[in-house]
Amino acid sequence: MPSDSLTDTDYAALADFRYALREFQAFSESRVAEFGLTPQQHQALLAIRGATTDAVTIGYVAGRLILKPHSASGLIARLETLDLVARQPSTTDGRRTVLELTARAQTLLEQLSAIHREEVVRLRPLLKTLLDAFR
Repeated sequence: MPSDSLTDTDYAALADFRYALREFQAFSESRVAEFGLTPQQHQALLAIRGATTDAVTIGYVAGRLILKPHSASGLIARLETLDLVARQPSTTDGRRTVLELTARAQTLLEQLSAIHREEVVRLRPLLKTLLDAFR
């Protein structure tokens, strides 16, 4: 438990920060829906594309989305049905399956990511101000 007492300013800063995050989340949910995806599907595609490893597995997606592996498996199955993700045998371990985005998913994700990056850039000054309040 922190020893510093929280001030009214601290509570206001936390409330403002949470509000800004929620506004971004609402923006994202709305834009993703326009492309026919759920927020969780978008997040899974982004996790796969943004991975720093070549061997993206269901376990990796589960970890990035804070899901149980069986929930991530169902999510990936739905993305496969939508022709957004393909499972491929691992080239290094035949017991593993790796996930790849389809060309359709790459096009969709590029459009969504450009929209999201633009919004993050727009929010950057506000977020910086909010974060600076925690010094």
